[in-house]
Amino acid sequence: MSGDTDWRVRLSSLTVPLSVSENPFLSTCLDRIIRIGRLSHDEGVALMNESSLIGVKSLADMVKRARFENQVFYNRNLHVNTTNICVLACRFCAFRKGPKHNDAYELKPEQFVETISQHATQIDEVHTVGGLHPNWKVEEYAAIFSAIKHDFSHIHIKSLTAIEIIHISKRSGLSIGETLGILKDAGLDSVPGGGAEILVDSVRDRICRGKESSDEYLEVHSVAHSLGIPTNCTMLFGTVESINDRITHLVRLREQQDKSGGFQCFVPYPFLPDSSRLPEAQLATSSEVVRMIAVSRLMLDNIPHIKAYRMNLGDHLSSICLNAGADDIDGTVGHEEIMHDAGSTTRLDTPEGELIKLITSSGSKPIRRNSIYSQYTEVELDDPTIILPIARG
Repeated sequence: MSGDTDWRVRLSSLTVPLSVSENPFLSTCLDRIIRIGRLSHDEGVALMNESSLIGVKSLADMVKRARFENQVFYNRNLHVNTTNICVLACRFCAFRKGPKHNDAYELKPEQFVETISQHATQIDEVHTVGGLHPNWKVEEYAAIFSAIKHDFSHIHIKSLTAIEIIHISKRSGLSIGETLGILKDAGLDSVPGGGAEILVDSVRDRICRGKESSDEYLEVHSVAHSLGIPTNCTMLFGTVESINDRITHLVRLREQQDKSGGFQCFVPYPFLPDSSRLPEAQLATSSEVVRMIAVSRLMLDNIPHIKAYRMNLGDHLSSICLNAGADDIDGTVGHEEIMHDAGSTTRLDTPEGELIKLITSSGSKPIRRNSIYSQYTEVELDDPTIILPIARG
């Protein structure tokens, strides 16, 4: 099911759409991908500026189909945030709260377990990230993970962004490797990719000053990979970055993957402006989102999966992106705060059956996966619909 080195051979045998075959630049890109599998930084910039969005989208769809045919992956997951208290105040973030804010919270292990217990028979993954708590050390997070695994050993724990891991390690007086080792022993199974924003430090200085540097983000993921912890990676676009910055970001992820090999999925998502504090943001249009998904698929030859994250994009735009290079749509979610605090209006009570319909509406075949893309179940529209109630707290 996962991408492999034979995908370029399969790509060479696919019928080439006219939007690609009659475009000299896109035809050249197709030839380079087939022969060597990799486009240059300058070609990535040119793809972002290519006048034929249909052609770029069609080329990315060819690459996606060479890797996964018409399959689109999803899982049964639940998002629960540890805390919204954060010592940082990133300009794009509408989620964080100060310790004395009326809406500030921090979940104890038993509260975490109680929240999960409402959904435990319907999910196989808990996705949990949060703010940089001023007092919590590695022990607090290990206690949460251990409590989850004690009661729900079947549930995969995907948790902690790079900056959370850096913060926890500093608060605990430990190295990144020591911190991740303790958390892995406590139950941490994989790391999400949040916090990458744009891996260009001049941009980071404008939108998230005080957060980890680009090199530090990549180093945390490198250490995780060395410990056998798979991770995702992300991009937040549509703030103040340039097209060149976006391609630099993709190339840096690609270079890191060459070294450590543990990225399993890339998740590009546009900045959502509501309720946040970045008025100068250059907001991405729907067409730009589709293009970013497509160019990501074409540039990231060594990262298997590209996700159209519907909690951010919305269901309609996500379904369009499934024909523009994306092969994953995340999961049933059940509860989500960070994107919705920023302005997302995507439903949180989408039954699994509706998610299956969303995938099939794009002409794709829905495949239920586990968190690390090692177990798969082909599903049909007449599968029993599972409704996940909204988790509170």
